Amino acid sequence: MRKEIHPDYVECKVKCACGNEFEIRTNKAEMSVDICNECHPFFTGSEKILDAAGRVEKFKNKYKLS
Repeated sequence: MRKEIHPDYVECKVKCACGNEFEIRTNKAEMSVDICNECHPFFTGSEKILDAAGRVEKFKNKYKLS
């Protein structure tokens, strides 16, 4: 690798809007994010399936799922 062309690789403090803080390594010293793994619905289990047209029911009926 050529010297003096790459950015510095430093510890980065990441702060989420929910209050969660964690550290990663990147070329920035601090980051602020809106959503993280502690507050994202997919990871917290509060994910909801929106079924406006009955597609989930059609799928379950088609493959005879309960």
